[in-house]
Amino acid sequence: MAIDTLVTHSGGFHADELMSSVILTKLFPDAELVRSRDARWITPADDRIIYDVGGAYDATAQIFDHHQRPGPLRQDGQPYSSFGLIWLHYGKDYLAALAVPAHDIDAIHSAFDTKYVLPIDLLDNGAIEPSVAGPLSVLTLPALLDGLKPVFDDTSPTANDDAFFSALPIVRSFIEALVRDLTATARARGIAQSAIASAGDSAILELPMGMPYRAALKDAQAEHMLFMVAPRGEDWTLNGIKLSDDTFDQRADLPAAWAGLTDAALEVASGVSGAKFCHNARFIAVAGSREAIMQMAQIAVREALNEANA
Repeated sequence: MAIDTLVTHSGGFHADELMSSVILTKLFPDAELVRSRDARWITPADDRIIYDVGGAYDATAQIFDHHQRPGPLRQDGQPYSSFGLIWLHYGKDYLAALAVPAHDIDAIHSAFDTKYVLPIDLLDNGAIEPSVAGPLSVLTLPALLDGLKPVFDDTSPTANDDAFFSALPIVRSFIEALVRDLTATARARGIAQSAIASAGDSAILELPMGMPYRAALKDAQAEHMLFMVAPRGEDWTLNGIKLSDDTFDQRADLPAAWAGLTDAALEVASGVSGAKFCHNARFIAVAGSREAIMQMAQIAVREALNEANA
């Protein structure tokens, strides 16, 4: 039987059922979304999916709550929220509906779960506190979604429902953007892997455009690569390779003599005609042609290796 009703609880809302609603309304666009705690709605039926309400988790009966005791747990013992349960059972179909390539769906489903679903699950179950985000806690997605709730003295009987349905397109835009990013990262990985293979023993990685590439470097164990070059508009860039996402430290810095220089001054300091700019922090330089940027890259490699061997 076709699904014609999606049911979640009435009253205030949180990130888990909002994000679950985005997944389910994409897969069942003709279904009515009902917010209720009435027994006639939260009783399982073949034509409905119930989530974040109902006191049970039974995928066969299409009910996905996590508030009962004991609540559903992941294989590693961490708790599910309704979003985790919906993502577990419907996430891959959702990715397919967004035209994610079939060969990437498993990896992207897992990556999205780790990066975006699990934190929602933990927070909703009180397994982590918002304060773990430090001073940025008020800027996390759950906190921002909380800000879409009606204010305390809004006495309209439909205030919560109105706010919920106004929040849905906002949440949808976030989730779709996150999936697009993961899908693009998967595409970039393949491109970068080919470029790394083509570069061989070179310390310079040349890419056809700016893109995520460090995961491919890790996969290839290409520790010998020190800099990356790529076109940017009519110019070319020379970039240091960060050690990780959590630091600004690089495998090697651009030459100290270039720091903060532009145009003629940088051409003199580097000896490269067409050199245009080097950031004072020595993580990026720009030149007007591929020939110029490759000359700068080769100089940067020589200086980095000399410094390492000094």
